[in-house]
Amino acid sequence: MPRIRPHTLIPTLLGGSLGLIGFLAFHGNLTEAPDSLVETPERFVELVLPESPAASPAVSAYLEVAESTPQKSPSAGEGVRARSEEGKVGKKDASMKAAKAKRSKTKKAQASKEHSKLITSLLATRGDGAAPAIADVFADSNLPGDASGGVGGLIGARGTQVGGLAMRGSGLGGGGTAQGLGGLGTRGRGTGKSGYGAGGGNFGAKGGGGIGSVQPQRSAPEVDTEHYTDYGVTDHVIVESDPLSTFSIDVDTASYTISRRKLQGSGMPPEAAVRVEEFVNYFDYDYAGPTDGAPFAAHLEAAPSPWEPTHHVLRVGIQGRELSARDRRPARLTFLVDVSGSMSSGDKLPLARRAMKYMVEHLDAEDSVAIATYAGRTERILAPTSVVNKGQILDAIDQLQSGGGTHMDSGVKLAYDMAQQAFVPGAENRVVVLSDGDANIGRTSHEQMLDTITSHAKKGITLSTVGFGTGNYKDTTMEQLADKGDGNYSYIDSFSEAKKVFGEDLSGTVQTIARDVKIQVEFNPDAVISYRLIGYENRDIADKDFRNDKVDAGEVGSGHSVTALYDVILRDDHASHSVATVRLRAKPPGPDAPAREWKTAMRSGLVHAELADTSNAFRLALGTATFAEKLRGSQHVQEISYGWIADLTRGAVSDGRGLELVGLIETAGALTGEGSVAQR
Repeated sequence: MPRIRPHTLIPTLLGGSLGLIGFLAFHGNLTEAPDSLVETPERFVELVLPESPAASPAVSAYLEVAESTPQKSPSAGEGVRARSEEGKVGKKDASMKAAKAKRSKTKKAQASKEHSKLITSLLATRGDGAAPAIADVFADSNLPGDASGGVGGLIGARGTQVGGLAMRGSGLGGGGTAQGLGGLGTRGRGTGKSGYGAGGGNFGAKGGGGIGSVQPQRSAPEVDTEHYTDYGVTDHVIVESDPLSTFSIDVDTASYTISRRKLQGSGMPPEAAVRVEEFVNYFDYDYAGPTDGAPFAAHLEAAPSPWEPTHHVLRVGIQGRELSARDRRPARLTFLVDVSGSMSSGDKLPLARRAMKYMVEHLDAEDSVAIATYAGRTERILAPTSVVNKGQILDAIDQLQSGGGTHMDSGVKLAYDMAQQAFVPGAENRVVVLSDGDANIGRTSHEQMLDTITSHAKKGITLSTVGFGTGNYKDTTMEQLADKGDGNYSYIDSFSEAKKVFGEDLSGTVQTIARDVKIQVEFNPDAVISYRLIGYENRDIADKDFRNDKVDAGEVGSGHSVTALYDVILRDDHASHSVATVRLRAKPPGPDAPAREWKTAMRSGLVHAELADTSNAFRLALGTATFAEKLRGSQHVQEISYGWIADLTRGAVSDGRGLELVGLIETAGALTGEGSVAQR
């Protein structure tokens, strides 16, 4: 049988895959080519700093005048190569290069094998013997997925090709007109659709990127039917170039419960489904609340990293004020329930009905509930009804049955009409969407619907989302709706989780204490060489927009806490300086109103000499964040085993949720063969 060489690959595929064109076009798996490719340097291994660092005049001006802000260095967040005076990062250079070379060799072989398997599968139905020949191309061509960015553009339609196959997210998706092999190269800008989702952006700090990913150990049905967006992984930022880290607060927890469900089903979660901040913020760290009348209290702590001897981990913990039962505002809730055919399975609409009933049992007499549905058509199931008439509300919930299509835009419009009917100034006026996210938007565009949601949020009607089900779940849709609606995003995988969201955490779920909450951490260049915010890639805010109150940010509910972790490299003489200053800015709940600002300085005394000196809360957050980073394939934790993470976390937990977390880490270790603590 003659062998087909790489330069003849595309004509061969085009000649025998017309059926594949129609299949891909029908399912919408085509994506436009990126406008340009952006080179991103390797993760830096050394740092360069001047002899006597000093804050720039621009930064000083920013701190003095709210409207004046420093411009970002063109190199900020791009992994700038330099050399540190302490040589801390450079010390690891040799071992990192050796490990990288070993991983690269293994990855090339695996990539070649996976490409061969996929092409064989794609063309197996041709019956002309071409599939084995094309499979041989990859065995002989030495074309590794990591080096080539994956083989994109297999089939073209009007100059637009299918997204490229890639290993561990470094390949670019989607070719375009005259793009042949779909954007060859690594670490560029891409809008490719991968098995786990799509996203655009560059790979580096302050701007997570959508990076194509095909992981052979992830289950095929999930790849084909579920949708997640990969926001990339941030890298270190040089403090001298960019001392400010600004992001939106996030109290969502859906990513943790989605991943838990996958692991408990003996499968690894899609990497793009894992958002570190939602793992970390799932847990209660028992922070003390504010005592000075402010809506927040800040808790700062740092210690040497157990993973990187020359690094430290800095924790920023924010605790929101918890409203008493007497202070809680009445809730005017409008449930918008997806009753389409996709919601028929037992873990969707039946579980949603049960969760809603549980919530109603925990509401007060001053609260009210309305119910609308959407599928092939929208329907008013229950007009705004006082919880005094609880039986009427429960009967309406029992009537909910699935069937038909899904036109979300008309359902959203109806829900807002009903919420406006129930609107009471000063109350918590909220729409709660219960769905699997698998929806046809309808006559309006996706952007128009999000704009509608944003406009209502500014008028005081917020929107939260609660996700259900698996197999066809659309995580990105549910997250975007809640973000634009100034609400929170939860995922319910069991009745136990329903009791947590709609019972134990009810006050935080439906009672907002602050809107558009932003955090800005200013690192002191006299104490800190570099930093990396762990997670929050899709919550990044331009430093200049910290005091721009038109820029949307996250919301905090009653009693909610928010935790962010930084991987930092400190100077040897950091003990004689303040490490950082943390600023928070937020608006009060309800319609748009002026924002207020608070700040807290992190003194050097809050930096512990040993990890063992830290609180259990610190070590729990660190273990959880590292677990999430490992699950999403972060390059920063490749050499850390799940066994080691479990060992750290086990010593910091005492309740059922913490023990469940340790069990999930051990499950991931067993599934990947990295369960041994000795595997570091």
